[in-house]
Amino acid sequence: MKSAITVSLVEEARGGPFVFWHDLPGACARARAVGFDAIELFPPGADAVKPSELRRLLDNHGLKLAAVGTGAGWVKHKLNLTLPDTAQRQAAKSFIRSIIDFAGAFGAPAIIGSMQGRTSPAVDRAAAQDHLREALNELGEYAGQYNVPLIYEPLNRYETDMANTVEAGAAILDSLSTRNVVILADLFHMNIEEADIAGALERGGQRIGHVHFVDSNRRPAGCGHLDYLPIIAALRRIGYTGYLSAEAFPHPNPNEAADLTMKAYRRWTAAEKV
Repeated sequence: MKSAITVSLVEEARGGPFVFWHDLPGACARARAVGFDAIELFPPGADAVKPSELRRLLDNHGLKLAAVGTGAGWVKHKLNLTLPDTAQRQAAKSFIRSIIDFAGAFGAPAIIGSMQGRTSPAVDRAAAQDHLREALNELGEYAGQYNVPLIYEPLNRYETDMANTVEAGAAILDSLSTRNVVILADLFHMNIEEADIAGALERGGQRIGHVHFVDSNRRPAGCGHLDYLPIIAALRRIGYTGYLSAEAFPHPNPNEAADLTMKAYRRWTAAEKV
């Protein structure tokens, strides 16, 4: 399992659960100094960072790009995949395709989290899930040209009613015609929704394609009450070799949050294999 840390460039998301903010060169330097393998980037749009500049930063610091988030499509542009208006849904898909293109050039996948949307008075659950499945099919296939999957993230009940658990996310994936969509297992959301986090990961199995490594209170791993030993053991049992990515509040500050995450990552990935 590899380590990654989040970097947000989205002003409208300021105060959210990202360790580093706005200073991409500084974040890359700090990530490498602490020992991370990669960064996970949340840009305001696909044109926010010149690919040549990002390539230079990654290469200079020996980093990879783990994934790129699409959340700015919602927090900045108020677009999602289950809106009642067809033109707005198409705009949401266009935004996500642009992120897929940007990330794909680096061999990285795009993440659909908040852009999945939810039901509303104008869109009932059945229609919303139909819209979501249609988009995941289309965008999953689109991502395939870069030989990367599309990542779909179940969120807690306060953020969506599309899928709140790994099981619900897996049911959506199993209903798709594409097989190029995987699940992001976010330990913060799982702490709210899952009765047994390790068991949910095992049942997710090969569908698990990305993990947000964070604690119960969305602070860095080790700053809440999660027990990581069974979580890491479950990930080993399903053969997970992807990223453990710190999507966490910068508590008590970004540099210390990075240090705390790396300390927890090293402790638990070095623990006795179960």
